[in-house]
Formats: sequence, C-alpha cells, structure tokens
Amino acid sequence: MNTSINEDFLAEVCSEISGGNSDIKKYYPGDFPERQPVQTVYGGAQLFNSETIKKIGELALKSMQDYGSDPVEFAGSLGIEGDDNYKKIIHAKVLSKLENEAVEDFRIDFEDGFGIRSEEEEDKTAEFTAGEVLTAMNENLLSPFMGIRIKSFSDEMMKRAIRTMDIFITRVTEQSAGKLPENFVITLPKVLNKNQVSAMVKILKELEKKLGLNDASLKIELMIETTQSIFDINGNANLLQLVKEAEGRCIAAHFGVYDYTALCDITAKHQNMQHPVCDFARHMMKVTLAGTGIWLSDGATNVMPVTVHKGDVLSEIEQRENRAGIYKAWKNSFDDIKHSLKNGFYQGWDLHPAQIPVRYAAVFDFFLEGIGQASDRLSNFIDKAAQATLVGDIFDDAATGQGLLNYFLRAYNCGAVTEKEILKTGISHDELRGKSFLKILENRK
Repeated sequence: MNTSINEDFLAEVCSEISGGNSDIKKYYPGDFPERQPVQTVYGGAQLFNSETIKKIGELALKSMQDYGSDPVEFAGSLGIEGDDNYKKIIHAKVLSKLENEAVEDFRIDFEDGFGIRSEEEEDKTAEFTAGEVLTAMNENLLSPFMGIRIKSFSDEMMKRAIRTMDIFITRVTEQSAGKLPENFVITLPKVLNKNQVSAMVKILKELEKKLGLNDASLKIELMIETTQSIFDINGNANLLQLVKEAEGRCIAAHFGVYDYTALCDITAKHQNMQHPVCDFARHMMKVTLAGTGIWLSDGATNVMPVTVHKGDVLSEIEQRENRAGIYKAWKNSFDDIKHSLKNGFYQGWDLHPAQIPVRYAAVFDFFLEGIGQASDRLSNFIDKAAQATLVGDIFDDAATGQGLLNYFLRAYNCGAVTEKEILKTGISHDELRGKSFLKILENRK
C-alpha cells in the first residue's frame, strides 16, 4: 500500500511524541495502590504523651457508645440512606474500626494547636514528645501513620520551625539507633513559594547526613492554605512546581480550610468546608496533582460534637438537648466529609475524638453505596481489556483500570469492606494482593 510519509520523517515525529510522553510519565506516574489513611487527627504538642493515640481511640468509642449505640438512630442522625440492615452493617463496621484502629494517622502539632510559646518551652516540648514517641514505638501504641507539624517558614517563625524539627528528629533517631516511626512525615504549613520547599529539602538532607539516616528517608507534606500556593507571583499554577521542588520527598498535600478562606477575605460566619472558594482550591489541587501519586487531604470541620450541659446528673430535657447538639455536629461533619469524598479527597482531618465515628461512617457509606457499580465496571473493563493487545507491559487504558482497582483497595484498607467481600466481585486473592491492574490483565490473557 502506498503512503505519503516516509520512514525517516515518521521516526522523527514519533521521537518528538515519545519525548513528550516521557515527560508526562515522569511527573504523572499515576496514583499508587499503597495505603493512604482516610483521616489525620491533629493534637497540640503540649498535650501529647505515649498513650494519647490510644486514649483518643477510647474516647471516640465512648462517644459512639453514649450517642450512637442504636444502629438505626445513629445512621438516621447522619442521614445515611438504605434499609435497617444496611444501617446495621455500617454501624457494626464503625464499631469494629474504633475498637481495632480508631486513629489511622496522627500529627503532633507545634503550629496552631501549640501556639506561640517561649523558646525554652517549645524546646522542652519537642524533646519530651520525642521521648514519648519512642515509648509509644516500643509499646506499639502509635498509629500506622505518624508525624509532626512544625511552624511555618515565615521570616518570624522559620528558625523556630527548623529548631523544633531538629530537636525532635535528633532525639528520636539517636535514642532508637536511627529508627523513625513507620510512615513518619513532617508537615510544612502555610507554604508560600518554592524557596520554602527547596529550603526544607536542604534541611532534611543535612539532618540525614548528620544523623546517618538513609537518603530521602525524611518525607514531607505540604499545607495548601495560602492563595500563593495555588498561584505564584507571576499568576502561574504553583502546586506542581512546589511538589517538584521537594525532589520526591513530598507524599501529600493537605488543604487548610480556615487559613485559606481568611486569606480570601471570607468572614468567620461563612468560613466552612463547602464554601465555593474552597471548592476552587480543591479543584486546583485535584487537576494539578491528579496522577502524580501525591495524596490529597481535605481539612477539618470546626464544629465540635460536644455537649451543652455538663455533669453526671442531668434532667431529661438537658439530656435531649445534649443529644440534639451532638447529632447536629455529627450531621455537619458527615455532610462535609461526603462532599470531600465526592470531590476525590479520600482523606481529611479530625480535631476531636467524637468526630472520628462520623469519619468512618461517611467513608464506609461512600464506598459501600458505590461498590456494586464499581464491581460491574471493573469486571467489564477487565473482560474487554484482556482482549486487547498488550505492547510489552503497556496498555493505553491501564490508568483507568488501576483507578477502578484502587477504589477497592481504598475500601479494603480503611475497613469499609473485608477481603472476603471484595473476592465476591470476581477479583481473586492474588489479584487483590498484587495491587496491579496490568498484572490482572497479564494473568487473564
């Protein structure tokens, strides 16, 4: 068959295309199937000790027992739809999660949760919390994910932030023969520009060198809570550039609702998770960082589920008012979390133990209500994709298939579904554990 394009020209053009494709693969490798926590609990550093995480879990379970013991009433207070059996399933899964792993991720907070204190007090707190982390490590009391949030790299706070980080990491590693908590991360708040991120990398490299840690073992999260983190001073989208400056150390970007809305001149009355300016920022985060492998986390609902009336002896009216207040705060949290989940933010902050049951109820409801449709899509996708020709180990729609598989992995990792429930969808034990859509295709060819 005659063609108009000769081989030399075709090779030149294809080389240009491949070059562009390689750049995309470098910065957008796709979402990784490794476990991402669905929540991060923040607690002031001055309050932390080796049993803090355990106690938070106990308080979360107590709030569920006090105000959510009835499965149907609990689900009804949140607005969960479905029959009574479905509500009982959600309730049972939440209780199981609280009993076994109430806190997935914990951040010892030296910023807003700690405040501005004397140099001496923060030094002592950094050293004390490091010692308590060591104790918790030895007694297996830490959450699966763990870290600290330092102060910002503003001109006023940067030296304090660096010193706290230095004291904490030095104490932990020197007393543990160079061992850090599993999935340890340092959160850098109020990021303004790429210089702050590149400086953070330099500091971490120096700490690794001085303490004999493996290269790139110290990871960071970036707090997206300034308008400048969304757009730089030239008006260009800034998020990917910030991640690039981290040189592979950035594992997550967390959205800070209240600092961001304040900088957007939103009055306190209207600062909330679902304000349109927050949706814009989250969409920018999603569009810019989708496919990079960077975990995205939403912020926290600031309406706390606390009782109006205190004391052991309360009237019936006071008890009803307490329950109504808890339910109102729970519903507010539930709606915010579901809003985040629908926008592709599978992780969020909790600030109070009584918020944690709602976190899991919302996450479990989100995954369970869509699992039937996701199962059909994945099954159909595998059947059709397996008929296609693989070139090497590359399939054009592998990212789509991996995304569907990741849905089940997320549901499994957080406890929304069991492995047995996932196997009913037609995915085998080995396929689930393999976490790779391409491997599924290869095995079914």
